[in-house]
Amino acid sequence: MNKLHATTLNLSIHTMKYSIFFLFLLTGTFCLSQTKKSTPNKEAIIKSVEKHQQELISVSDKIWAYAETALQETKSAKELADYAESQGFLVKRNLAGMPTAFTAEFGSGKPIIGIMGEFDALPGISQKAQPTKEPLNAGAGGHGCGHNLFGAGSLGAAVAVKELMQQGKLKGTIRFYGTPAEEAVGGKIYMAREGLFADLDVCLDWHPDVEIAASTQSSQAMVDFVVEFKGKAAHAAADPWNGRSAVDGLEAFTHGVNLLREHVRPSVRMHYAIKAGGDVPNVVPEYAKVWMWVRDSKRSVVDEVFSRVKEIAKGAGEIAGVEAKVTVLGGDYEILVNRKGAEVLQKNLELLGPISYSAEEIAFAKKIQEAQNAEQSGLDGKIYPLKETQEHPAGGSTDVGDISWLVPEITLVATTAPKNTAWHGWSVVACGGMSIGHKGLVLAAKSLGMTMVDLFENEQVRKDIRAEFEQRKGKEVYKAYIPDGPAPVSNQGK
Repeated sequence: MNKLHATTLNLSIHTMKYSIFFLFLLTGTFCLSQTKKSTPNKEAIIKSVEKHQQELISVSDKIWAYAETALQETKSAKELADYAESQGFLVKRNLAGMPTAFTAEFGSGKPIIGIMGEFDALPGISQKAQPTKEPLNAGAGGHGCGHNLFGAGSLGAAVAVKELMQQGKLKGTIRFYGTPAEEAVGGKIYMAREGLFADLDVCLDWHPDVEIAASTQSSQAMVDFVVEFKGKAAHAAADPWNGRSAVDGLEAFTHGVNLLREHVRPSVRMHYAIKAGGDVPNVVPEYAKVWMWVRDSKRSVVDEVFSRVKEIAKGAGEIAGVEAKVTVLGGDYEILVNRKGAEVLQKNLELLGPISYSAEEIAFAKKIQEAQNAEQSGLDGKIYPLKETQEHPAGGSTDVGDISWLVPEITLVATTAPKNTAWHGWSVVACGGMSIGHKGLVLAAKSLGMTMVDLFENEQVRKDIRAEFEQRKGKEVYKAYIPDGPAPVSNQGK
């Protein structure tokens, strides 16, 4: 070997050594940055959820099978409350005048972090856990909004946090809220009226969806009310002049509402159902009833439109010569978005990574999409980046909105069904009773539990979230859209 070759070889060896050294540094730095994103407490959350995974799925599946509608969720609420009690939580039942409302609490002192869980089903959409439409129990309810997953997933996160508290690794109070009747009367609002959320530092929730994201979108505010007309019965052929038709009042009212549609903002929604409109043609009807909702992206606009609707009801009564009465049943605020909170959740979602689906699960989803003449895109398990908050969100209202005006609220949406299929329908029920829904439940439990670790450990994060809440809320004085008196004991369903 000549000297030149030897020198070249030595340089090559040195170059290789330095390359390996720098590669090691780069690799080490990458691993370190990845490690910095996680912590022992967050790893413990993941392990806890995995340890309890089959129990949580079992709870969810039982609630899915019960399919109890709003305010009738006796077995479903008991399933969640009993499981919480078995895990060492202090459970308080029958709250705010609702037998199915409860809290489950562990720990003491500040901070107090809340997490909400729903469990009511929708009427009339019973479905087997299969990709073709077939009721499990004909005429019965079904979880077409995935609330069987919601309650169990949130409770799984609370259990994981509780275990860290037991080990002395987190300090404060974790409180799970079992909230009934989201689909009808808005159980959270009655719980809020009793002051059950008043001492929270931050509250979290999640909802089944067709994608995974830390939600930065609001919802629609709405008011739910009935208009009743009372007239005077008479023979429709012999002496109709002696009668006063309640249906005339109802028709004048709905006509007035439909004329109003031209003169409201494009974001306003008004929809109604006629609940009573006479019994037989040969009797002038003395009673009529219409059930109506008014919605908009802002509560202030809902108030404005509702005032006009009430005037229309009054005028309709005068036109027909009958009594008109407007009764508020309930309503929701829009969600007050908290982007600081969403940013905390987003980091934990990215740390967890996307949901992977089996070939069987993808085939299941595509068959559902095929049955509904939708694009067969399968399932979307990726983590979406934070989105800009839209001024006018897509349709839908929730009593979570009310809580978000009382305490900073962080919301997750997680994939539990395929895109391009009907929500509040059989396809969502089907997915909620099998592994597609279960995977969303597990991701929700992990990511929300990890986010609560950040909230318990970092006072500055809590302060930043609270500061944004106060800034966005401004001078708004919260006033619930619920009537005086006790919570209802039954409902007509949404």
